[in-house]
Amino acid sequence: MKEQELPEGCIAEILSYAATPADVLNLSLVSKAFASASEYDTVWDRFIPSDLSSFLPSSSIPSSTSKKALYYALSDNPTIIDQGKKSFQLEKRSGKKCFVLSARDLNITWGGTSQYWEWTNLPQSRFEEVARLYAVCWLEISGKINIRVLSPNTLYAAFLVFKMIDASGFHHRPVELSVGILGGSSSFKNVCLDPSLEDDELDDTFLGLQRPSEREDGWLEIEMGEFFNSGMEEDELHMKINETTSNMWKHGFILEGIEVRPKHVR
Repeated sequence: MKEQELPEGCIAEILSYAATPADVLNLSLVSKAFASASEYDTVWDRFIPSDLSSFLPSSSIPSSTSKKALYYALSDNPTIIDQGKKSFQLEKRSGKKCFVLSARDLNITWGGTSQYWEWTNLPQSRFEEVARLYAVCWLEISGKINIRVLSPNTLYAAFLVFKMIDASGFHHRPVELSVGILGGSSSFKNVCLDPSLEDDELDDTFLGLQRPSEREDGWLEIEMGEFFNSGMEEDELHMKINETTSNMWKHGFILEGIEVRPKHVR
């Protein structure tokens, strides 16, 4: 039987076994019949998390005329959840879940003391508040997320999302980043957070260290570490930013949050 003789419903059933939304879009180019079948709800329903209602209030779920439209609504823009403390989004090409823990969802040492940190808003942020560092010599920030809300069988990475404006004090010691499962092993790495620092301003402890890169939304990000979610874990993922050894005052760091998203390895 030729492909043109197959009912659209049968083609849609075939497309529903595609591994990713990107595969569906590629297959939709095969013919007009495949393009029409690729619009079916049965194709896109499998890419929408079955536990969506467990962390996304019904009032926050976009009203859509089709499952494909709902998928794109969830992947095109972040949805703010958890009383404004987190955002949720589907990664468009894979359909995997992504979360950003806002600064308010993190534990910031001295974060409630106005002489050290200021809570303010920035038009570029997805959240109502970000944390602006006035001056601390003890920089310590930590966060956690339940692994069960993430997509199973997926390699994830955590990224620190921030800005540096008139920053100072970050050239004395590298900042330590760590990611690990509660009760398990953690990965540690030293990084240079200030991208404006020149090599001749740094000592040998900074040689070869990773630096942040600029995102499409204008924020800086730097990878903190990775982990594989097998889908069998019931624990929490713990993430930490730490620089407490230099005793030098630091300034000009603006924290939006920590993003946990799938990591694609070439």
